[in-house]
Amino acid sequence: MELPRLIEIGEKNIGDFGRFVNSLNKSKRVSLISGTNVKKIIKKKIEDSLKSNKIKFVWHASGDNTITAINQIQKDVKKDQSDLIAGIGGGRSVDTAKMIAYNLDKPFVSMPTAASHDGMASPFVSVVSDKPHSIVASAPLGVFVDIDIIRKAPAKLLASGCGDLIANIIAVKDWQLGHEKTGEYYGRYSADLALMSAKIVMENSSHYAKNGLDARIIVEALISAGVASCIAGSSRPCSGAEHLFSHALDKIAPGRGLHGEKCGIGSIMMAKLQGQDWKKIAKTLKDVGAPTSAKQVGLKSDEVVTALMIAQELRPERYTILKEIEMTERKALNLAKSTNVI
Repeated sequence: MELPRLIEIGEKNIGDFGRFVNSLNKSKRVSLISGTNVKKIIKKKIEDSLKSNKIKFVWHASGDNTITAINQIQKDVKKDQSDLIAGIGGGRSVDTAKMIAYNLDKPFVSMPTAASHDGMASPFVSVVSDKPHSIVASAPLGVFVDIDIIRKAPAKLLASGCGDLIANIIAVKDWQLGHEKTGEYYGRYSADLALMSAKIVMENSSHYAKNGLDARIIVEALISAGVASCIAGSSRPCSGAEHLFSHALDKIAPGRGLHGEKCGIGSIMMAKLQGQDWKKIAKTLKDVGAPTSAKQVGLKSDEVVTALMIAQELRPERYTILKEIEMTERKALNLAKSTNVI
């Protein structure tokens, strides 16, 4: 069971990043992987903090999350001979750093600047490869979060994070189903932790609709969800049929909609198939400002229908509610229409 050793969440605490890194493994040199926009905003504060702790650093720009791009950055990072690799930014930068750290057998620190999904504390990475789903790397040694930076990111990113959390309700039900039908391992502790992360959003959604999202609570919930995956040893507590639907859309309509947004929309439909309260899920998503229809994320009706039909094929070994249904075009269309997704 690989878990983050240290998690620090604060307000305007970016100046403590160097001390945080120092407390983890007394690093003399770190490789920093970040997107160009994020780097512009936080470069000076990160550098000052590292310098004051006598830590040398080398910056690397993350581009797209294809294997080719990651391999190129990996070659450059290897030359640094760093003691630690830090992923600073959105999901792409964090995933790139996570993958490279795993490949080079180096410790890894996650510093998310947006809370759009639960990858900030999980051992899983989303990369563009022949596998249409996340692959296993290493859990971060540490997670460092400045809530003030998260709050300044576009609101849709935090709403997307809520969509990824709500997906846990579907994922856990699918995991239970898999356990009943195939006898696969079901870990109640990690399942309950993932569900608690989702319920925090569900129970507070009306308050969020009136007063806005609470960035700290959502970040803590996303970290807890990532830890649930660490405990389970798989993405099971946080990834079910709704994630397969999202991965299918990545294949059919790449670049449209954020990961958490698509998982949220998928959760509405899968909840109906599972016999759960799909209307409550749709209301929660609406309350937090996340999309509830395909149109809101630029998806066409036929793309949603196709994604529903091919979703389970992307990961046939994972038992979900979609294994129980022969998803024809007509059934997919009826499901999407009846839940107001299209």
